[in-house]
Amino acid sequence: MIQAEKQLTEQESLALITQMIKKAKDSCHNTGITSIMWGAVIAVCSLVKLSELQFDYRFPFDIYLLALVAVIPQVFISIREKKKRKVKSYDDVFMDYLWLGFGISIFLLIFINNALYHELTGFKNPAGQSAVNVLYEYISPLFLLLYGMPTFVSGVSMKFKPMIFGGLLCWVCCIIAIYTPIKIDLLLTAFSAVFAWLIPGIIMEKDYRKAKRGLAEANV
Repeated sequence: MIQAEKQLTEQESLALITQMIKKAKDSCHNTGITSIMWGAVIAVCSLVKLSELQFDYRFPFDIYLLALVAVIPQVFISIREKKKRKVKSYDDVFMDYLWLGFGISIFLLIFINNALYHELTGFKNPAGQSAVNVLYEYISPLFLLLYGMPTFVSGVSMKFKPMIFGGLLCWVCCIIAIYTPIKIDLLLTAFSAVFAWLIPGIIMEKDYRKAKRGLAEANV
């Protein structure tokens, strides 16, 4: 009887180790740091831009240029996580390049936006509206459209529901932003960044640490 109980305990220990390894591999494919970084940067940029419009002041540079700076730490994060993985699966490579491509796309969209701003300054549409103001009305939906893609694909790839819903949220906000003024668009953008990236990233980071502790305890 005692031997049977001992055998059961060994099986439970093996199951625990297997579960932790699977969780560390599938649920914690990365630490969530990239998601947290993008969520925080985009939310802050959107709220600062909203503050500029609301209180009528301007920074000497486009605040969204901070998003370009975020690409640099993302590269270093990817390199660091790559070194931590002894074996890199196809999914890992796909996810790394998906988010790197997203960062490059953000850079190009901001570059195009700034070029259009300078090109359209002083022009008015037939209704007498400033062409720059019309441009601003549709920039946020374009960004939200882009935000939804890597978020939804990452969520489906990792079977991580918070990111799946986050990607869908970005697309819903994209549609809403077409019909709302720029200030509401910026609130929708900040809202999407928090719920699509920041919160899921925090959940992933906690799961990663929990799985890492579990593996360490199981190997003792």
